[in-house]
Amino acid sequence: MSLVVVTPAPPRRRRRWGRRLAIGFGSLFVMLALLVGAGAWLDARYPLVLDRYLDRSQVVLDADGAVMRAYTTTDGTWRLPATVDDVSPLYLSMLLAYEDHRFYDHHGVDPLALLRAMGQLATSGHVVSGASTLTMQTVRLLEPRPRTLWSKIIEIGRAIQLEAHYGKDEILDMYLTLAPFGGNLEGVRAASLAYFGKEPRALTAGEAALLVALPQSPTRLRPDRCPDAARAARDRVLDRVAGEGAIDAQAATEATETPTPVARATMPFMAPHLSDWLAARSPGAPTVESFVDRRLQAGLEDLAARALRDLDPMANLAIVAVDNRTLGVVGYVGSADFFDQRRDGAVDLARAVRSPGSTLKPFVYGMGFEDRIIVPETLIRDAPTRFGDYAPTNFEPGYAGDVTARDALENSLNVPAVALLDRVGPVRFAARLAAAGTPIRLPPGSGLPGLPIILGGGGMTLVDLATLYTALANHGEEAALRWSPADPMPSDRMRLLDPLATWYLADILAGAPSPVAMMDAEAARAPRRIAFKTGTSYGFRDAWAIGWDADHTIAVWVGRPDGSPSPDRYGRATAAPLLWRAFGLLPAPATDVVGPAPTDAVTAATTDLPARLQRLASSGVLLPPPANAVPLDPLVIAVPADGSRVATATDDTLTLVARGGQRPLRWLVDGRPVASSPLARDVRWTPPGPGQTSIMVIDATGATATAQIWVN
Repeated sequence: MSLVVVTPAPPRRRRRWGRRLAIGFGSLFVMLALLVGAGAWLDARYPLVLDRYLDRSQVVLDADGAVMRAYTTTDGTWRLPATVDDVSPLYLSMLLAYEDHRFYDHHGVDPLALLRAMGQLATSGHVVSGASTLTMQTVRLLEPRPRTLWSKIIEIGRAIQLEAHYGKDEILDMYLTLAPFGGNLEGVRAASLAYFGKEPRALTAGEAALLVALPQSPTRLRPDRCPDAARAARDRVLDRVAGEGAIDAQAATEATETPTPVARATMPFMAPHLSDWLAARSPGAPTVESFVDRRLQAGLEDLAARALRDLDPMANLAIVAVDNRTLGVVGYVGSADFFDQRRDGAVDLARAVRSPGSTLKPFVYGMGFEDRIIVPETLIRDAPTRFGDYAPTNFEPGYAGDVTARDALENSLNVPAVALLDRVGPVRFAARLAAAGTPIRLPPGSGLPGLPIILGGGGMTLVDLATLYTALANHGEEAALRWSPADPMPSDRMRLLDPLATWYLADILAGAPSPVAMMDAEAARAPRRIAFKTGTSYGFRDAWAIGWDADHTIAVWVGRPDGSPSPDRYGRATAAPLLWRAFGLLPAPATDVVGPAPTDAVTAATTDLPARLQRLASSGVLLPPPANAVPLDPLVIAVPADGSRVATATDDTLTLVARGGQRPLRWLVDGRPVASSPLARDVRWTPPGPGQTSIMVIDATGATATAQIWVN
């Protein structure tokens, strides 16, 4: 017997269906491949056009990222760049809830919204709701087209293309920059600044709702022209987003009760000169960062505007403030009134080359300290002296005779400064400043620097002087100022002076007579000690005051932009009070401007110094007083007399001022000496209690003046 195994043939039908499935999948793969290939070809053949997005307003930002100044685009539009990080999360959630709540789930086209819109159109015969996603709206903003069916098809394709190239937040950035808000306002940042005067990150619920609504019909809903329509549109948005859960119902109801704006605000216009300079330095950059402290800048601009009231109609001023640690420029006033043509307000006076007057004197003293040819208590002769064919004179009439280097610098005597420069060498001095990046601009054809440069016989800008004085605040190390966080922190700084020299200078200039007597009581209570120097150029053309504390350096210039004289306007009386008020806008530093004395500091009295340091040997030739010298006014004391009420409590401090006489001066109150700088014409004195007091001042010739006052 044999076993026969019969193998049944496979069913023909199953084989037929398997073949069909294989063919179907193959065809589908081919179709997909063709579609992908066609899409790639179309993408390469018709790339996205981002010209409108790239043509953005250039904006200059403060240290916190808020707009200081913005510039219109080439077509005159305020199209300020904005990103998702620039707007409040509340606005974003309301925008997505109202416009496209599945934005993060689709790939440019929302099939559910498209089907819904088509069904509503078929049943009602007209458009009930749109199906445009935020991506499709962004495409329409990038490439405006007529509202036709063919345009819609193109928008769908472009939306898919846009999603293939950019992330969701990048697409939102484009929308936030390009969305129209009426007139020449494009982008949520421009709209927020124009309608609410603030950055979009600080929008309230009602404000956010209005900005969600406006792009629907920016002309018809403009709040400055159609306030009722704008309010109604805002309320519709609030009602919808509350229903979507983007905001609770109570908050939505409260937001409907807030007013809508009825006018456009002006765009930010802060630090215009600095903004112009930063924008020109970074052409094409949509945003330019700065170190400017908005609160400080606003205070400086207000201070400058108020100061103009006391100046003549042709005068102007400039202020530069620097953070000593970062070297960042945190405040900048190029002129007090940008639009005042009489004062050349549009000119950046902080960069104008002017005569620095006496403001360079600390640096020649610093080099003298560094060379160990003087110390603060070294005597220098202040008398009529000729150095070759140059015979300098003091700013105020008369000479003080033998003075210490400390008093000579505190009181800005000219002859001692020239004598010291003669020892240091004017060419070497000028070369030191030039090597630090702040050269003295000499008049054309003047040849090598000479002795007059220490009294203003050259040119510098306020920015130059601010740079130099930051070196004094940083133990003698100088580096270029930083204008933007993009500017790298200097890795190696120029050694302008050694630390001992800068300590001497801080100690001397922090003790210089302050301009308190010329200021109001509020400004006089500045809670800090400032090391400062003033300067006045020949003919009262420029008044300067530059100072520093532990944290900041501030430089002030006052004068006429055309260089004409400003009689009776000099550094101590005009610029120094502004310097004090500017420092009053800043928080008090944690440390004093004068740090601990270096171990090698020489603080001995003149008679205890080594012989070589007791007196500066000068090569100048002493001259007799000029025959036509004008005699000084009689010595008088400027205080109320004969029973006037001049103080009300023992903690009141009085300023006693001597006019006339020859310095040095000595002060006596009820026969007791009052500590003061012998070259100063004023002294601060605190009455010990009520009663009559006798005040006497004695000048260098022995002349005296007295005054009797009453303290209540």
